[in-house]
Parts: sequence; C-alpha cells; structure tokens
Amino acid sequence: MKLNNVFSALVLASGLTAFGAQADQGSGVVTFTGSVIDAPCSVAAGDDDQTIDLGQVSSSAVANGGTSTPIPFYIHLENCSVDTANTVSTTFTGADSSVDGAVLGVTGSATDVGIVMTDGDSNTITLGEATAGQTLQNGDNTLAYSAYIIGGEAPTEGDFTGVTNWTLAYE
Repeated sequence: MKLNNVFSALVLASGLTAFGAQADQGSGVVTFTGSVIDAPCSVAAGDDDQTIDLGQVSSSAVANGGTSTPIPFYIHLENCSVDTANTVSTTFTGADSSVDGAVLGVTGSATDVGIVMTDGDSNTITLGEATAGQTLQNGDNTLAYSAYIIGGEAPTEGDFTGVTNWTLAYE
C-alpha cells in the first residue's frame, strides 16, 4: 500500500510538472503608446516616425549638383474636421547641408551630399519655412512629399542618414 501511495505521488508530481511546462509556451509584453493632440486632424499611426530609403545612388550621378530620383513619402491625416481650420502647412527642420543651406544635411561616411524635399506640387521645401497651405476636406487627407539626393562638387561614397522633424500648422 505504501508503494502505491509513493507511485501515486510521483505520477501526480510529474503531471503537474508537465502541465506547468505547457502553461507558458511563449510570452511577451505589448506596450501601447500615443498622444492626444489639439488639432483638427489626427496623424495616422506610423506616419509620425518614418524611414524613407533613398536607395543606392552613384556618386557620379549626383556630382556637381546632380540629383537622384525623387522618392515619395506621405503624411496621412485622419478624421479631419474643417469646422475650426481648413488649411494645413508643414514646416520641416533639421541640420542644413554644406551643399546648400536650404536643404537637409546628412551624417555618415558619405560627404558632399544633401537631401532635397519637395511638396506635392514639386516645389522645393526650405528647411525652417512653412510649406504653402494645403486645403483640407472633412475626413481623411494625404500630404504628399518627395525627397532626393543632391550632390556638391565631389560627393564621396558611403552611407548617410538625414533626419528632419516636421510640424503641422492649421489655419
């Protein structure tokens, strides 16, 4: 009888161990972030922090003021209400380029290049200056931009990063 109780205890213990091992077959944490803003539109999730790949561009293609192919990027505005404001402008800021003080500078091993940004009408955006106001409609709106590389006299090869911050202003 004693052997039977020991055997029963072992079976019960091994069953609990197996159950415990199956209870956690993967785990993790989900953190939700965001902010509430005082604006007539919401900025679409993910559009507040974007990475735009300008590609691999030949140094000879951008030498002496040459440019790369423009790459589009967008800021999507959602649930807009034009009751309080019906236009929006964007101001981009960041380090200016040694190539041209009005365009975005870069860091990294590539030198003598800058990043030009344009609005949806292909107008060059000057750092620190608001873009022309874009008329809003109720609902969703898309602010369209493009960016491309411009070179100085003798760009050198290497990787680069350019970072701009943007601010919306509604009227």
